[in-house]
Order: sequence, then structure tokens, then C-alpha cells
Amino acid sequence: MTTSAYDAAAVRADFPLLTQSVNGLPLAYLDSGATSQKPQVVIDAERDFLERSNSAVHRGAHTLAAEATELYEDARAAVARFVGADADDLVWTHGATEGLNLVAYAIGNATLGRGAPESARFVLQPGDELVVTEAEHHANIIPWQELAARTGAVLRVIRIRDDGSLDLDHAAEIIGSRTRVVAFTHVSNVLGIVNPVAEVVALAREVDALTVLDACQSAPHLPLDLPALDVDLAVFSGHKMQGPYGIGGLYGRREVLEALPPFLTGGSMITHVTFERTEFLPPPQRFEAGTQPVSQAIALAAAVRYLDGLGMDRIHAHEQELERRMREGLGAIDGVRLLGAAAGAERVALQAFVVDGVHAHDVGQFLDAHGIAVRVGHHCAEPVHARLGVTASVRASAALYNTVDDVDRMLEAVAGVRGYFGVSGSDAEVRA
Repeated sequence: MTTSAYDAAAVRADFPLLTQSVNGLPLAYLDSGATSQKPQVVIDAERDFLERSNSAVHRGAHTLAAEATELYEDARAAVARFVGADADDLVWTHGATEGLNLVAYAIGNATLGRGAPESARFVLQPGDELVVTEAEHHANIIPWQELAARTGAVLRVIRIRDDGSLDLDHAAEIIGSRTRVVAFTHVSNVLGIVNPVAEVVALAREVDALTVLDACQSAPHLPLDLPALDVDLAVFSGHKMQGPYGIGGLYGRREVLEALPPFLTGGSMITHVTFERTEFLPPPQRFEAGTQPVSQAIALAAAVRYLDGLGMDRIHAHEQELERRMREGLGAIDGVRLLGAAAGAERVALQAFVVDGVHAHDVGQFLDAHGIAVRVGHHCAEPVHARLGVTASVRASAALYNTVDDVDRMLEAVAGVRGYFGVSGSDAEVRA
């Protein structure tokens, strides 16, 4: 895009899948919070590598191996720049879930006495505390539960308020002298609210706790500078940011990555192996055992170059227009309750809601019949739904390729849900 005005229709045309119809109607894809669609340049980048340059990286002296290695490491540099980092501070993973597990298991390995002397900073004692928030995706809860079970540490939870905002007063109470890790989401995949990273990091810094940020729902939607956020570690997934499946990133401050012992072990991450001992490469290669996701990394680099070409500031501004239209439109529909309705909160274009008297799955099927794709269920975030008194919700999530018409079609369809199912205002509420 070279013009100053953001042309969502022109952006949409870059995405082949969005040209199709669903149930005889143009597709309005509002499920990017689950997975994003891919522009043609990303599809072409992966196919071109496989057709022209496919070879194992870091392992061969022949021409193809050298070319593949250069493309692979150039991709690392491009994706690192996209999040404000240096190439050596970006570890390739298969996604954010693997990145979070990597960190949790590495800390567990340090607790078992594995790693260099500097790994001692991560050793957990029984009664040490790992802190998360009520708004987390399961991927940022369960690894810490498991780490607590293995080490005797305790999992503690920062509350959210009824409006979905993070309770910073409670955070200040929870984060204390026994806190060793504070793991929290940048943007909730249910609430759409941008959390106050600076305030949480400041609380963690006061007690020298490690900070781990889940940036899955922010990386595709906000200009992101992870070093400027001052977090120790952060994860994101390629498939949510117009890239392919099977690739993601773990960002880490250099001194933190150097101190963490490895998680997965095997080929590609060593300097010397005998039957008595093994010496490991420095990061990021220390954490990249086995066969690397080469074509996926190259395609993810094509995705971030595409996003950079559009301009993340312009993408964010466009999505903010969609967010306001979506939130205000849903809020005006009788019988619709928004999850995460905090006034004045910074948000991305993601809104979960319930329709009184109608199961979320029925709402989703009704919208699908109108050519509108949304998410239904608890979105791998069951605890936040329980906190807000619901078992399932409908989630509409927009991205750079969505138009005002997509949002308006969704609003018109939601307005017709209760009438279609014969639910009146006097009927008992059903939110399960």
C-alpha cells in the first residue's frame, strides 16, 4: 500500500481465501483471534523455498545448504526487527504454547541442578510463587501449574475486576518476596483489553521476579517493541499474524536466555558431545534442537514484511475503527452482554459476548448461516469465563483485512438471533 488512506478492500484482495463464499454469501471472517488468514506473498514465499532452495540449514557445505541457511537466518532477523529485538534474542519455536513450556521446563531443569552456574537464579524452592492472572489462556496457566507440581512452588492468581480490567491493587498484594515468575497476557484473547504491562513489570522488578509476556493477541495488531516493554521473555505465534502454522517466537533478554538451561536436546544445539558430557551452543540455537522449521520461518518473515509494508500504525488505526464499531454496535443490541466492558480501556478489535437465552454454539451456527465466521466456546480460557459467570461465549475478532461491511453484517445478524430462536426479554437468561 502506497497511499495514505487505508484501503481495507485492497488489503482483503491480497488474501485468496477471503474471495470465497460461505452458504452462498461472501465470507466475513471474524475469527482471526483463533487463526489469521494468509496473504498470497506468504503462501508464495513458503512454496518458493520448497521449490527452489529446500535444504537442511546449518549442516551442509553445498550451495543449497548455504542458501537455505542464509534465508533462514535472514528470516530470524526480519521477525526479530518486527518486535524490536536483535536476531540473537529470538528463538524459533513451533508456537507460543511451546515457547511458554520451554521457559517453564527450563526453569524446572535449573531447579534440578542442570545448566551453568548462572542458571541458579532460576532455582525454585518449595513455597516460591509463580504468578499469573485470571485472564490467561490455558497455555499460560498449565505450564506453570505443572512447574509448581514438580518443584513445590505455589501458583497464585491476580484477579480481574468485573469489567475485565486487571486489578493492579491485587497485583501489588500478590507479587511479593516469594514471587519468582510473573506470567501474563499482553492482550486477553477473551476480553480484548491491552493490559498495563509497565505497571506489572514494575511490580515484578521490585522483587526481582522474571516476567513472561504472552504477546499472541498483540503482535498482529499493535506496533510492538518487546525490549521497550522491559519484559524478560515474551512469546508469539506466527499463524495469528498472517504467517503459517508451526512457527512462533520466544523473545528473551540476552542475559536471561544465556542463563536458562536448554529444554529440548539433541542435534543442532550442541558444540561437543561425548558419553560423559555435552556442551551446548549459545542462544538462540541452544533452544532449537532437531529439525528447524525452515520454510515456516521464511514464510513468517514474508508475513512481517507484508505487515511492515502496510504499516502497523495504520493497521492499528484501521482496526481501532472496527473495534469501536463492533463494541458499540453489540452493546446496543437488546439481550447482548459484552465480556470485558471496561470503560476507556485500550483494546484490540476482539469482542466476546453472550446472547441471553441462546447458547453460544447456536449463535455461532446462526452467524455461519449468514456467511459470518466467529469463535464459540471458552476459547481455551475457561477460568476467565468462570470468573465472569459464563461457561461459553461468542467471540468476534477482526484483523487488517476486515471491512466495515464485515462488522455491520455481523451486527445485523446478531440483532436477529433472539428473534430467530424465539427468545423474548422476559425469558430466563441462558449463558451456558
